[in-house]
Amino acid sequence: MKAVVITTPGGPEVLKLQEVEDPQVKDDDVLIKVEATALNRADTLQRQGKYPPPKGESEYPGLECSGTILSVGKNVSRWKVGDQVCALISGGGYAEKVAVPAGQVLPIPPGVSLKDAASFPEVACTVWSTVFMTSKLSSGETFLIHGGSSGIGTFAIQMAKYLGVKVFVTAGSEEKLKVCKDLGADVGINYKTEDFVARIKEETGGKGVDVILDNVGGPYFQKNLESLGIDGRLFIIGFMGGVKAEANISLLLAKRLTVQAAGLRTRSIENKAEIVSDVEKNVWPAIAQGKVKPVVYKYFPLSEAGEAHKLMETSSHIGKILLLA
Repeated sequence: MKAVVITTPGGPEVLKLQEVEDPQVKDDDVLIKVEATALNRADTLQRQGKYPPPKGESEYPGLECSGTILSVGKNVSRWKVGDQVCALISGGGYAEKVAVPAGQVLPIPPGVSLKDAASFPEVACTVWSTVFMTSKLSSGETFLIHGGSSGIGTFAIQMAKYLGVKVFVTAGSEEKLKVCKDLGADVGINYKTEDFVARIKEETGGKGVDVILDNVGGPYFQKNLESLGIDGRLFIIGFMGGVKAEANISLLLAKRLTVQAAGLRTRSIENKAEIVSDVEKNVWPAIAQGKVKPVVYKYFPLSEAGEAHKLMETSSHIGKILLLA
């Protein structure tokens, strides 16, 4: 099969489509003929040599995919050859075929094309496992999403609105904020021209928000603590701004705040299966009702993975970037 190989750690130009061995299919796996895969920030870090795959996983990038099942391991009962599916994977999505544990496979949501379904697994599992399963964001609460126009952000806005949450977002341009508003965000804040803490205080009558989903990390840590209300929860899923922070931690005590962080890729197969099952129960109905839609910015062929990475690194995109196998 062909797969996108990281020929050496470096810039987008190191990604090359090459002929490689087919993946090994274990007894609990399904083999998927890939229709599409989607880019995630983690892929660009892996390309630079900063985020190696977990031991024993595919060395090729790609943390989600959609496609058609080619074969199933002997312990697999739910899925059969020919099923159209999408999946959360630990790597190997940038390829024509990928082997996936059966518990990480999802049916294509009604009303979504096979290729666009590749835009959902990683964002749905990330947002559901953090903000909903862990931070317990619930109807009637307030929620701040940093990077509202990202793949994670565009999904989180729609899911939160579906569940009756008031949504605040930050983004870096008026065009991005308009898209966020169109997806349902109640309040848009341009972080380049406004102080988001002051705006949150103003919009919430000084109370602050209940939950924050943050991918910036260090530089936002203190500001996030200031933006949270009593019993607020901060969930960190990335460090795009850096990992170091200086903060007044007395706010944690004064406001009974909770700070949490997590990734998906390094979780156990059992844990991922639990998250995927919860996503199918809670998120898939929202997609089926048309309340949560795929937001895809651009499609590239696998052979242009480098170009796709260049686009992601400009941060000019809105929503997801897909690669078609």
